[in-house]
Amino acid sequence: MASVAIFIADPKQSEERLKHETVALRGEIDRASMFEEIVGTSAALQRVLSLVSKVAPTDASVLITGETGTGKELVARAIHRQSRRSSLPFVSVNCAATPRDLIASELFGHEKGSFTGAVQRRLGRFELAYGGTIFLDEVGELPLETQIALLRVLQEHEFERVGGTRSIQTNVRVIAATNRNLQAAINAGTFRSDLFYRLNVFPIEIPPLRERRADIPVLVDYFLDRCARNVGKNIRGIDKKSLDLLQSYPWPGNIRELQNVIERSVIMCETENFSVDETWLSQQPVNR
Repeated sequence: MASVAIFIADPKQSEERLKHETVALRGEIDRASMFEEIVGTSAALQRVLSLVSKVAPTDASVLITGETGTGKELVARAIHRQSRRSSLPFVSVNCAATPRDLIASELFGHEKGSFTGAVQRRLGRFELAYGGTIFLDEVGELPLETQIALLRVLQEHEFERVGGTRSIQTNVRVIAATNRNLQAAINAGTFRSDLFYRLNVFPIEIPPLRERRADIPVLVDYFLDRCARNVGKNIRGIDKKSLDLLQSYPWPGNIRELQNVIERSVIMCETENFSVDETWLSQQPVNR
């Protein structure tokens, strides 16, 4: 397990020792961050990165699953960076953030006059991603009619713009992600089973943070260093009570929640000794 510089109530702790601890941890972060912002050395995370390395050189469709805040887009970007398409676009689409009546236009584009407000032709994300990778986040939120169009892209490598009649060829690798149970959605009739099997060629499940607690100290230091630099504060370490609290908490919001807690704590911190207000954590800590 990584160790961060810990302030224990010992005024005799030397400046030199603190410096060595910090340098050692920075080296550990460098090694743990070979996949850029994917930080950690736990066995659970290493299994994920091993799968990334195996699938990246191929053009196989990838379906990334996991709870919200686990870093699914970071994994998708890591796949793209290690692929032969790395010099070409990586285009990300949040399927849940786009209105259902506009998602088809967002993905496939539209022709002028195809609907009210379509005053000119618009290229969709699949055209913009040509030759590269498209990442469909929250793919489980796609309406059924858009699922049919996406299935055609995966099967025939072609699509039509909304309001268009001409088929457009595409050369794009598709990586999708969801925090939903797609099998349950299939049973409920809200997600097509044939689309699921086309997307799920190579599944990768991202473990929640509570299953990779060994990564919490290095993640804390990573976010602490970045946030402190952003706000211009000199924070030298974290008190042991706060570190124990962060390691025992179940993190329902996963890494995103951890990052938010660290950022808020840095803003509130008035000394070089970083601490966390336990009332900011939404649940009681659980035993490790």
